[in-house]
Amino acid sequence: MNVSPAKQPAQGDFRLPDPSFVGEELKMLRQQVRRFVENEVVPNAEGWEREGKIPREMFRKLGEMGLLGMQHEEEYGGTRMGALASVVFGEELSRSGFGGFTASVTVHTDMSASHLTRVGTPDQKARFLPDMIAGRKVCAIGVTEAAAGSDVAGIRTRAVRDGDHWVINGDKMFITNGVYGDIVILAARTAPEAQGARGISLFIVPTDTPGFKVASKLEKHGWLCSDTAELAFEDMRVPAENMLGEENRGFYAIMQGFEHERLMIGAFCSGEGAKAIELTLDYVRNRRAFGKTLWDQQATRLRLAELASKVAMIRALTYQTAAAIDDGVPSSRETSMIKSVGPEILHDVVHGCLQLHGGTGYMRGTPIERMARDARILRIGGGATEVMLEEVAKRL
Repeated sequence: MNVSPAKQPAQGDFRLPDPSFVGEELKMLRQQVRRFVENEVVPNAEGWEREGKIPREMFRKLGEMGLLGMQHEEEYGGTRMGALASVVFGEELSRSGFGGFTASVTVHTDMSASHLTRVGTPDQKARFLPDMIAGRKVCAIGVTEAAAGSDVAGIRTRAVRDGDHWVINGDKMFITNGVYGDIVILAARTAPEAQGARGISLFIVPTDTPGFKVASKLEKHGWLCSDTAELAFEDMRVPAENMLGEENRGFYAIMQGFEHERLMIGAFCSGEGAKAIELTLDYVRNRRAFGKTLWDQQATRLRLAELASKVAMIRALTYQTAAAIDDGVPSSRETSMIKSVGPEILHDVVHGCLQLHGGTGYMRGTPIERMARDARILRIGGGATEVMLEEVAKRL
């Protein structure tokens, strides 16, 4: 039996076709974000990694392009495009290979400011959303504490009513955009006698509020260009009109936000995984060992085929779930599935690709080494894999 030579992969591109329900508007959005990533992010982000911050100019540029308002109503400057648009946006940002940039931008667009559209009053939206959508103000979400991560019901930050203000004391940990951001959507316990998930409320807190303090800028394993803070609040007085949503119902608003966050993590895994495959295809085509390129070794081809198939699977689940959400179908089980398996797949993909880069992949300054570090947090942040599997099990 004659066996034909292995086909060489096309250089510089590994992209899966869009599902049939991704229309022309979303394809145009993809091209717009792709050009921004290629022209603005990839040439500059290594410097941002060294500095540990993203220039505010990047948020303003994204705002000018209309890319920060896809979750928000038109009357405040948004475009209200839905879950599929957010997935396309997150996937293309992730293909930059800089997870910290993707994290900072999507925490602003999809994980913090989105609470205003979801449960905010018309006055709150008018006061805060235009600046957020334009990129003039950067937003963070303040839920996690040192002793309350995946267990949101365990938060201890307290808010006590005092006339027309709430007085807040406590701290938050691992807050993306917490160092250089302008506004934090903050979770605090407003009914200390309530148990577990009950008695938690959300507040809109400008970071220049007296009593608000960045206790430390945290140094991380990955996502180096994304600033991450430990925050402290000491007798911080927040106007009562800055309570976001119903008093003592903040936990349920947070859970709604987490559902969208888990969907976005699926987009991260799809984009980063595809980029890792692309980088590795280029590398193995050119790297020679034992008289052949690595691509000519069957073990290399089969490993990459396996990893590419895994990327395709998590992408399909993510897009199908986003389409269901846009159709109004409850999808908390599916978003929990995405969060439980997507980061595990991405971990396998980026480390498998690093292995195929050999010693080069272990060197600082190579994209695959950075991506391997960046991918690790996705198995923890937004709900650890073990917690997510329990969430899936509850819904079987």
